[in-house]
Amino acid sequence: MASIEVPEVGRLVNVRGARWSVTDVSAQSLPRSSADDGRAELQHAVTLQSIEDDHYGRELTVIWELEPGRSVVREQGLPEHIDPSKFDNPSTFAAYVDALRWGALTSADPKTLQAPFRSSATVEDYQLEPLRRALESPRANMLLADDVGLGKTIEAGLVIQELLLRHRARSVIIVCPAGLQLKWQEETRDKFGLTFEIVNSETMKTFRRTFGVHANPFRVYPRVIVSMSWLPAPRAERMLEEVYASVKDAGTASRRAFDILVVDEAHHVAPATPGRGANDQKARYAIDSHRTVAVRRLAEACEHRLFLSATPHNGYTESFTALLEMIDQQRFARGADLDEQALREVAVRRLKRDLPKKGFLPRKVQTLAFEPTAGEAEAYERLIAFTKRRNAAVKQDRGKRATDLATLILKKRFFSSPVAFASTAEAYLAARGDDALDLPEYDDVLGEEAADEEEGRAEQPELEAL
Repeated sequence: MASIEVPEVGRLVNVRGARWSVTDVSAQSLPRSSADDGRAELQHAVTLQSIEDDHYGRELTVIWELEPGRSVVREQGLPEHIDPSKFDNPSTFAAYVDALRWGALTSADPKTLQAPFRSSATVEDYQLEPLRRALESPRANMLLADDVGLGKTIEAGLVIQELLLRHRARSVIIVCPAGLQLKWQEETRDKFGLTFEIVNSETMKTFRRTFGVHANPFRVYPRVIVSMSWLPAPRAERMLEEVYASVKDAGTASRRAFDILVVDEAHHVAPATPGRGANDQKARYAIDSHRTVAVRRLAEACEHRLFLSATPHNGYTESFTALLEMIDQQRFARGADLDEQALREVAVRRLKRDLPKKGFLPRKVQTLAFEPTAGEAEAYERLIAFTKRRNAAVKQDRGKRATDLATLILKKRFFSSPVAFASTAEAYLAARGDDALDLPEYDDVLGEEAADEEEGRAEQPELEAL
C-alpha cells in the first residue's frame, strides 16, 4: 500500500473544498499499533491557514491521514513553450486591466462607489446615504431606522457589498427573525450576488454529514444567517464559544468573530420594556432577555454593526440606550443621557413624508363601521366572559401580564377569522393541560418547524402567555 504524502510547511493543499497554506506539521509521538490498523503508521496534525478570499486568515487543524479528500498542490513553474494562439484578445486584456484599475481606485477613493453598479437592485438616491456614512467612518456602526418600505434591506446590502469589495470585510453574519431568513438569503443572492448559508437545527444535520460532526459552521462559512430565537440556544452558544475563544487566543490571526454584523428587526433584541412597581409609580429597570445577551456578546466581537428597525424606540430611554450601546459602545452607555449629536452620526432615519418627490402616498386612517350578526355578538360576549373569569383567578403580577397578553391575542384572532381563532383557542386549551385534544401544528402560533429548545419556541411571548 502506497504511503500517504504529508505536506511540508509552506506548501499549498486542498482541504474541504478550499485552498490552504500549511503553517505547522506535528507528528504523533508513537506510531499506531499494527494490530489495530493493519500496519504501523504515524499520524500528523497539520495546521492550515486559508488563502481563499472568503476565508482569508482563518485557521484549521486536521489529522492529515484521516482527512477525506485532502491533496497536496503540486508546484508549477513557468511554461517552457509559449503558444501565441492562447494569448487573450487585446481588447479583452484591456478590459481586465481597466477593471483592476477601477477596483484599485475605489479602494483608495471613498467617493467612488462599486456596490450600486454591481447590484441588480433599483437603487434610489436616498438609499446611498448609509453607504456614504459607512465609508467615511473607520467602523460602519449604524442604526438604519428608515420608515417601512424605504428599503433598509437594500441599504444594508449596499454597505455589505461595498465593504467586501474594498476588502474592509470578509465575513458577515445576519441575525433576523426566523420568518425572514429565506428573504435575506434570496435578496442578498439575487440583488447582490452574495451567497449566505442559513444555520439552524435543520441545516445542521446536512452540515454535519458534509463536514463532520466536529465542524463549526461559524468557522466554515464566511457568510451566515441565523434567527434571533436560535442564536441564544445551547447549540448555537456552544459553537459561538469556539469562535470567541479563537478571537481571544493571541496565537491565531483572527481578531473578530465576524467582520460585519447585521441585526434585522433590532427592536426585538432590545431589553424588555420595564414594568411598574407595586404602587404603579416607579418604573423598574429594563430586563435583558436571552436574545439581548446573545446579540450584545456577538456585537462586541464584530467590527462593523448594522442594526435595522423601523421602530427602534419603545418609549423607554434605558432600553433605547442599551440598544445603541450594542451598536457603538464608544458613543453610548446604557442608562446615560442621550447625546443627540452622537445619535445623528449613528442613526439614519427618514419617513415617507420626508421624501415627497418619491411618490409615496400619504397614509389615511379611515374607520369602517360594521354591524355584527347575532351569532357573532353572542360568541364575542362568551369570549369576554371567559377572559374575565380567567383574569379574576390570577393574582400574581406576572400572571396578570401573561393573562392580559393571552386575552389580547384571543381577541385579535377572533376579529381575524374563525379559522385563526379556532387554531389559537385549541392551542390555548392544550397549553392549559387538556391532553384529550388532538391538535395539528400551527406555525403561525408556535413558530418555525424545528426543535422547541433550540429554536427558542418556549420563550415566545404568545406561548408563554397561553
